Amino acid sequence: MRLVNLFAALAVALPLVAMPMTAAALEAGKDYQVLSPVQPTESKGKVEVIEFFAYTCPHCFSLELALNAWARKLPKNVVLKRQPVIFSDSWEPMARAYFALKALGAVDRLHDDVFNAIHVENKKLMDPDTFFYWGAKHGLDRAKLKAAYDSFTVNADIARTKALARNYKLSGVPTLAVNGKYLTSASMTGSQEKTLAVVDALIKMESPAKVTKAKKRK
Repeated sequence: MRLVNLFAALAVALPLVAMPMTAAALEAGKDYQVLSPVQPTESKGKVEVIEFFAYTCPHCFSLELALNAWARKLPKNVVLKRQPVIFSDSWEPMARAYFALKALGAVDRLHDDVFNAIHVENKKLMDPDTFFYWGAKHGLDRAKLKAAYDSFTVNADIARTKALARNYKLSGVPTLAVNGKYLTSASMTGSQEKTLAVVDALIKMESPAKVTKAKKRK
């Protein structure tokens, strides 16, 4: 099941016709923030884009359709990674939910469904038992899901998530990071569509030759 909120879909998808932004048109401090120090990335030889998000965030939910469409058109030398954020203890359960799904190889299949369950169906997946029941209804083994949720691996993911929020100096979600060097968000650019245009320009700024060649091959 994909995102089904028609009004949210239209609100996000229609502005995607916005004109592309050039790197020269970007203004540091306005369109994006320069990170200091630069953060390490894991995608060797590729431009790494991280979406910092929270399942309970309505702005993250409204961005998801546009982000999915944008990601399908990325050049081969760009990788998009999703990273939940924990700003308080109440945010931890859904970060655990994400990493538990990832541990079971189900996050790609159920990522949009989690957003729908919370924002469209009003399900309280922040409660672990409700989340385990929901996962079972979506074809997962309940016992394995619960074990993953409380596992050493997910505990390590949670610790790393908290460290990333500090290292990237995050103040809100959704926020997009480019190559460990830049942050941008709709709170800076004024809209989600402009945010994605800024990310495109930052990607080109990081690897202009490779990105141009990749797009010509398509």
